[in-house]
Amino acid sequence: MSKVIVFCEHASGAVRRASLEALGAAKAAGADVVAVLTGEGAEAAAGSAAGASKAVCLTGQTEYSSDAVASAIADLCGAEGAGAFLAAATYRGKDLAPRVAAHLDVTPFADCIELCAAGDSFHVKRPWLAGKALATLGSSGAIVATTRLNVFTPAEGDGPAECAAVAIAAEPKARVTALEAKGDAKLDVKEAPVVVSGGRGLQDAEKFHIVEELAGAFGNAAVGASRAIVDLGWRPHGEQVGQTGKVVAPQLYIAVGISGAIQHLAGMRTSGTIVAINKDADAPIFKVADYGIVGDAFEVVPKLTEAIKAVKAES
Repeated sequence: MSKVIVFCEHASGAVRRASLEALGAAKAAGADVVAVLTGEGAEAAAGSAAGASKAVCLTGQTEYSSDAVASAIADLCGAEGAGAFLAAATYRGKDLAPRVAAHLDVTPFADCIELCAAGDSFHVKRPWLAGKALATLGSSGAIVATTRLNVFTPAEGDGPAECAAVAIAAEPKARVTALEAKGDAKLDVKEAPVVVSGGRGLQDAEKFHIVEELAGAFGNAAVGASRAIVDLGWRPHGEQVGQTGKVVAPQLYIAVGISGAIQHLAGMRTSGTIVAINKDADAPIFKVADYGIVGDAFEVVPKLTEAIKAVKAES
């Protein structure tokens, strides 16, 4: 059985959901999984690396260094004879994966939605041409890829009982000396299971509150925005969904007053369920929507918000 090494991010003594999804991707491919953790609390979090048969904690440095960690992981890939290395497509994962690929002299594949066994090696699938097609990609060496968030089922069950310690040998070129949490506690659109996005159909920034209220009614939703209204200064760039913003794949995506330009569709068309609310029946967004509501957003959204609140109150 081919091995897959998965970089696991952790917080508060447990592996983060995004990394559990990467572990789930490896297990779904039938691989023998090795979880790699680093930083303070890594050993304590290793036990929650569900699906992994082995855990490795990288030690020897008190401050995180992506170049030094990448070097250690590349060495581990060789030592374990791994056919693939996966990291979740988080900020850290997207920083780390190309560095590992450079050490292994292979091409990194970003935002993959499937890992599949191909004999003694692996292939990955990822959206291609702004999401219009799916490409199946292989490599002459090990596969190095990031996994798109909210696409894979998180691995469940017990993790490895022990964590082997491996010292990081490379001298770091750069270190992360501090991390500052965001001032607000808003969910990031890339990680939220529900995303409610607004577009230029909302007319002006003051009316965007109906999108925020609908997101608030779900309780686990993030607020997104189209590029048009970010360019107008209505919303921060961190909320932008699309080819030049963030690519999201939540379980539920609600587009309010968004016409559906190809750049926006490229950032959300792999969502689980897509609901579009627009008064223009010919808006392109309806071509990718699972459910479409043709109507005035200022009439539809408040009623939908109240309905969601009522359902939540009953549950």
